[in-house]
Amino acid sequence: MNKIKEMKFDIKIQNHFWFWSVYFSLNFLRWGAYFNDYGYSFKSNIIEFALHIPLVYFNLFVLVPRYVLTSKYYKYTFALILSLIVVYLLKTGMTYYIISENIWPEANREYKPFEINHIVAVCIGELYVLAMASSIYLTLTWLKERDRNRALRENQFKTKLKYLKNQIQPHFFFNTLNNLYALSLESSDKVPDVIIKLSKLMEYVLYDVEGTKFVPLIKEIDYIQNYIEIEKLRFVNVEVTINIGSNVDEAKVPPLLLISLLENAFKHGGYNNNRLKIKINCKIIDDFLHFEIINNFVLSQSFKNHKGIGLTNTKKRLKLIFKNKYSLEHQVKFDFYIIRLQIPINNED
Repeated sequence: MNKIKEMKFDIKIQNHFWFWSVYFSLNFLRWGAYFNDYGYSFKSNIIEFALHIPLVYFNLFVLVPRYVLTSKYYKYTFALILSLIVVYLLKTGMTYYIISENIWPEANREYKPFEINHIVAVCIGELYVLAMASSIYLTLTWLKERDRNRALRENQFKTKLKYLKNQIQPHFFFNTLNNLYALSLESSDKVPDVIIKLSKLMEYVLYDVEGTKFVPLIKEIDYIQNYIEIEKLRFVNVEVTINIGSNVDEAKVPPLLLISLLENAFKHGGYNNNRLKIKINCKIIDDFLHFEIINNFVLSQSFKNHKGIGLTNTKKRLKLIFKNKYSLEHQVKFDFYIIRLQIPINNED
């Protein structure tokens, strides 16, 4: 629970009223029936509850924030003892002058003020009420605070996830516009085709996946294939092979997650004008998507110094969505760059 230095009536005031009303009624009926004297029970409970209620709220809103939450337990104990002394004096005096000179008529004999048994009985009674009422209040406050924090975390999660997605989308379209610009400089007749395919990609991003946490894997694959067609218009010596398992129809994945891996292959594969070869493997094994991209690769200084946001944001999104239930590995083997992703499918919790 957060610090309760500013503890207020977090629970609605009417709930406080109903709690004390029910508690008073039960106590009144219980002791009235026990002694067969409802008049005495009513008067004694009026006195007791006139002291119970201030003590409970004084403890909750003054002593606990000031001493318990600041680890000043000795001061809290001392202040509580002083409070019990004040309550004892008030209860004894009010009973003596309002009800009976016998300050403890419930006992088997007549007691006088300040006898040890009477002091202990009154203090134990006050501590019982204090503990019960405070426990109920603090439990309800904790539950309310827990729900509020849960809602806050969920809102922060959605905000952060949306922020990361919004970063990825401009990053991708910026790269594609660069491709389009390069073609326009060459006055290439491929420009209209690139624009059409780019518009389809933008339609998917702006309308199909907006506000959606998971989308069918098939749609993501279609998106990837459109992207590949755009890149094929730009690169002459490019060869892309896609192997898709037969059991992917029902699978769902986070939108725009796989594209950053493919972007990386196009952006850094086949340096020095080598023929670019990319192989994509996509299959479902034991409710996990296994997505693999292999591309020919030539290490260069520009790649070493590359600080793009694509893969970085992909890792952040994976962590947010799947926590530790995912695997993202990449390696350079011979002249090939290999990246493997494993995520659970249909994870909509």
